[in-house]
Amino acid sequence: MSTWTLAYTAENNTPLELIGKMANRHGLIAGATGTGKTVSLRKMAESFSSAGVPVFLADVKGDLSGLLQAGDGGGKVGERMAQFGLDSSYLSGFPVRFWDVYGELGIRVRVTVSQMGAMLLARLLNLNDTQEGLLTLAFKVADDNGWQVIDFKDLRALLTHVADNAKEYRATYGNVSAASIGAIQRQLLKLESEGANEFFGEPALDLNDWLQTEDGKGVINVLAAEKLMRSPRLYGAFLLWFLAQIFTTFPEVGDLDRPKFVLFFDEAHLLFDNAPPALIEQIEQVVRLIRSKGVGVYFVTQNPLDLPDSILGQLGNRIQHALRAFTPRDQKAVKAAAQTFRANPALDVAAVIGELGVGEALVSFLDDKGAPSMVERAYIAPPSSRLPPLSEAERLAACRGDVLFAHYEKTVDNFSAYEALEALEAQTEAETAAAEQAKAQTSSAKSSEKQPAGALEGFLGGLTGGRKKSGQSAAYNVADAIGSQLNKQASKAISRGLMGVIKNLFK
Repeated sequence: MSTWTLAYTAENNTPLELIGKMANRHGLIAGATGTGKTVSLRKMAESFSSAGVPVFLADVKGDLSGLLQAGDGGGKVGERMAQFGLDSSYLSGFPVRFWDVYGELGIRVRVTVSQMGAMLLARLLNLNDTQEGLLTLAFKVADDNGWQVIDFKDLRALLTHVADNAKEYRATYGNVSAASIGAIQRQLLKLESEGANEFFGEPALDLNDWLQTEDGKGVINVLAAEKLMRSPRLYGAFLLWFLAQIFTTFPEVGDLDRPKFVLFFDEAHLLFDNAPPALIEQIEQVVRLIRSKGVGVYFVTQNPLDLPDSILGQLGNRIQHALRAFTPRDQKAVKAAAQTFRANPALDVAAVIGELGVGEALVSFLDDKGAPSMVERAYIAPPSSRLPPLSEAERLAACRGDVLFAHYEKTVDNFSAYEALEALEAQTEAETAAAEQAKAQTSSAKSSEKQPAGALEGFLGGLTGGRKKSGQSAAYNVADAIGSQLNKQASKAISRGLMGVIKNLFK
């Protein structure tokens, strides 16, 4: 049975171990700022990695990159190592892969709009039922026509096409409301302003690339979330897709000897503050059901009350650092935190929570039957890796040297809905132009067939001095001019003839 020592009791340095087959029952690391939560997170991630379990970390503060290198055993880490009888062989670095939605501090993370799907996208955008139905209609049109919806320009082009051809699609797919199309476009604009163009595209992330091991250690995937957290809609988009993908694609495996994948969400209170209801619903669903897929989820937050009760009740493994009871809400949080532990007759848990020093915590892990163990006051085991974060140069070097960097580096703009709709529009315009030209030619041919009779009639009319009719302008004028000239010549000839006769009479 796999076990990992994460802490030592304050009373006699007895190891406190997390049982591998219970690690997918999820967990909580809580405590006030500066009490040691990040060290607890780091130690747990190191333990999972050492056991060959891949890990995902959302690095909100940018201080977890040091996991890549071994620690130096100095300072407080060295003191704790001496306290627990640990030598230099304890120090170690771990395989780390850096990721970043913006591509600045890690390998770029992208997904396609099609992967997100109409339902998740509608939830993310807080669309009403009518708007969600229209978005689903647009995706159905794309599917039926074989148009790939990869990025935002594809989705915008698709919505515009549906609006422009509302009459055509109404009979087949249902009502198309211009107002709903406009509302969706406005919500997309908000998401786009947070960097959605960076996130939606190809090559899309393959989650199998986050389930890797190197030299028997699980790869720790660190997502740069410091900038991403300032764009809550985009962060929500990533988490909605990420959790949905895990939930729908990972097979059922039951209780394994150890998890196949572990997720850590640091500063979880930021995750739930003003989060879209769809995201909270998705997280609740994942926490309740994803255990059977061999995935463990751990939240790191300042106050247990930051998490919804529906999620808090699912977190069996707990590390509680110090809480400061300065306000009535703080006092309520201390009381609530104390009540979540299995009581220990030797501890006044509510009092101890306010007394804990840095690196100390109240610890309770699930036993081999899945029941919470009695809470213990303990010291968290020191991390094996380097505490200070990597420099920017070190991090970029690690990123660019990664075997996956070249695959995800450049955006690939494949033929998709945008190009298909452009081609369709060009074809439609060409067919319309051809039809108009054919119509014009037909009209011209008919006009030419009528022209000789009209010209002859006009010519004769002009030649004989008849009254001018409409439509006879050119022919009449020409004939009139010729008739006038002939009349003049005839008059001159007649005049000469008459003069000759008169002249002969008087001879």
